[in-house]
Amino acid sequence: PDIMPEFPGGETARQAFLKSHLHFPQMARDAGISGKVYIGFVIAKDGSIKNVEVLRGVGGALDEEALRVVKSMPNWNPGFHKGRPVNVKFVMPIVFALRN
Repeated sequence: PDIMPEFPGGETARQAFLKSHLHFPQMARDAGISGKVYIGFVIAKDGSIKNVEVLRGVGGALDEEALRVVKSMPNWNPGFHKGRPVNVKFVMPIVFALRN
């Protein structure tokens, strides 16, 4: 695409959305599991999120939580190619870090 899809409000808004909606599963916390989950999805021509899948996970309920949050995101501003909206494949890493 000439213009990539964008979360409404931009990157700062996307990060704020993830921070406020992502919950570290207690099962993973208890087991000391952390890591980066890569979620693949398509931003459709209408900005909706389709075909959400774990591309590389870490287990411990983190994969499921990352899927849940991506599926709950609002519609994005779609990508454009030559002035027309297009479907765009997107990969989003979601980091789960344990803090002491």
